[in-house]
Amino acid sequence: MSKIALIAGSTGLIGRQLLSLLIEDPSYSRVISVSRRPTGISNFKLVEVITSFDNLNEVATQLKADDIFICLGSTLKKAGSKELFKLYDYSYPLELAKLCFNNGAKQLSIVSAMGANSDSTFFYSRVKGDLETAVINLGFTATNILRPSLLIGEREDERTMESMAQQFYKSLGWVFVGPAKKYKAIDGNIVASAMINIANSNLNGVTIFDSNEIETKG
Repeated sequence: MSKIALIAGSTGLIGRQLLSLLIEDPSYSRVISVSRRPTGISNFKLVEVITSFDNLNEVATQLKADDIFICLGSTLKKAGSKELFKLYDYSYPLELAKLCFNNGAKQLSIVSAMGANSDSTFFYSRVKGDLETAVINLGFTATNILRPSLLIGEREDERTMESMAQQFYKSLGWVFVGPAKKYKAIDGNIVASAMINIANSNLNGVTIFDSNEIETKG
């Protein structure tokens, strides 16, 4: 039985690759992309819902899918303030997940971050942890949470410091073995592949994947 997929963040590092994989996957007869701007992709399976995430209620009737993939994410520097970061990385993903759940979605796969913890003293990790708790409480049949380490790959927006960190982690990849393996940087394409493989695994309940586990799924 073919399914409908919905993806948010389809123009980002992980989302771009995931969108292509979803379109190619015969398990999905339709792929709905929710974003602020067009993806530039033309395919008979692709339906684009172009909207501001402040106005998701206005397009709620178009957010009907079986499997939801959320790849939204920013940085404190890019967001410009803690308030805006929380809006982008907590409020928007949660509101979208709620609307999709209310529309009958059964499975949610969402990109979080390594170290996500509602009790963390670090604001970034605390927001990610709060989002995890909130989407778990929605009650999807399957909630798949992916916690990648530093993401490697080409972004549309240039992040100089992040690019330097990527090169550093690449050069020292051999160091991250054993218990430290989950701290090794991971390619965004691997995360995308893992997301679709996990979604097709017929899981139930809540499953959290650390970065090393994501790599084995990708």
